[in-house]
Amino acid sequence: MGDNTMSNSLSNYKKTAKKRLVTWFATVAIAITGLPVNADAPEKEDLKLGFIKLTDMVALAIAHEKGYFEDEGLYVQLEAQANWKVLYDRVASGELDGAHMLAPMPLGAATGITGSADIITPFTLSYNGAAITVSNAVWAEMKKTLPVGPDNKPVHPVSATALKPVLETWKTAGKSFNLGMTFPVGTHNYMLRYWLAAGGIHPGFYAPEKGENNGYINADALLSVVPPPQMVPTMEAGTTVGYCVGEPWNQQAVSTGLGVPVVTSENLWAGGADKVFGITRSFAEKNPNTTLRMVKALIRASHWLDDNNNANRMEAVKIIARPAYVGANEQVIANSMTGTFEFEKGDKRPVPDFNTFFRGQYGIPYYSDAIWWMTQMRRWGHISEHKPDSWYMETARQAFRPDIYVAAAKALIADGTMDAKDFPDLDAITFIKPPQKSPLDGIEYDSTNPNAYIDSFAIGLKGEQKP
Repeated sequence: MGDNTMSNSLSNYKKTAKKRLVTWFATVAIAITGLPVNADAPEKEDLKLGFIKLTDMVALAIAHEKGYFEDEGLYVQLEAQANWKVLYDRVASGELDGAHMLAPMPLGAATGITGSADIITPFTLSYNGAAITVSNAVWAEMKKTLPVGPDNKPVHPVSATALKPVLETWKTAGKSFNLGMTFPVGTHNYMLRYWLAAGGIHPGFYAPEKGENNGYINADALLSVVPPPQMVPTMEAGTTVGYCVGEPWNQQAVSTGLGVPVVTSENLWAGGADKVFGITRSFAEKNPNTTLRMVKALIRASHWLDDNNNANRMEAVKIIARPAYVGANEQVIANSMTGTFEFEKGDKRPVPDFNTFFRGQYGIPYYSDAIWWMTQMRRWGHISEHKPDSWYMETARQAFRPDIYVAAAKALIADGTMDAKDFPDLDAITFIKPPQKSPLDGIEYDSTNPNAYIDSFAIGLKGEQKP
């Protein structure tokens, strides 16, 4: 029997023994007092949670490895999924009790774009954390027109205006310009579209009511779905010439010498929700105590990840480098997880907020983050008709559930696990972030005026336009 098998068997034995002991004490207590021991005990203890092999699944791994789930009486199995569609479908069907999800996924459910499933999120797993990478051949051409700084290195963030002449050259030569993203109603698709459009490149419209689900209407570049771990091999094979994805798959391109990251997502929209913890509404309603306890464990994990100026990050890197989690080289993962980011080989720069989990935003599922994603859904045709500003807030409230988060945070404070000073004022917070300008194009986003924001872009649907 291998070491991993023996370790898993021993772990399962300990968990079973602990559950039996807890059950025995509860039975004795009920027999003596006639009252239940714990009115807020989890309705469901054994849980299966899904994830994709990306570094931003790390809070789930830490909650498991540090015993935070078990502290809440939860016995969790974490299971890697093949791609985002499989993960989403398995949560919707109940095969998974919850999962690491792209932030727009619950909104795709709320708007009906991704079907009839009713998915909500009570917790944001990560902010920022994505990047756009191009092949060496594309980078060599882009670099010719880029301004350089005093260090003779390209000035960042790199605009897609430098990509435009490269794309035109390819089109003139009769070659298609294909870029990878991970899921149509997803973080990486909308980020890639934002970057391209800001540089004057039309990424295409969706028109689901017309059966056009590829997003190719009026497209200068063609965006297609590639699972995250396949981004580098797909580019190496020549099927794509670049992609947008989370880590470690941008740093993997640098490590293997196959590509160069050109922009990180906090330069498009700083502090935006990237991944969330998704569950079905029916699960939350049937299992409110279990839901609360899962969120408590995830809050603790996220706090641990950012605590003491990210002092725990290297330990986290070693954990998620294991095959059971992300399964990538530790140094490749550490490149982004420890506050730096490598662009061209050797061009390593400080990017302290590339991955944030708790610091400054606390894992709260902000309504304003939800509305930002929906503005991009509208901009590219996934939401095919004009909606009033009020609709955006109403839909955000359906899918993003900070009320559950607040209950979990208050429970952590009440039981002494965390302190009130670790959080914002939980009774006064509005779950709306103040307006902010994109570092890339200077366009201001104000979540209270989503239609004005949508209409401010040169490329994209606006007003009453339909794709």
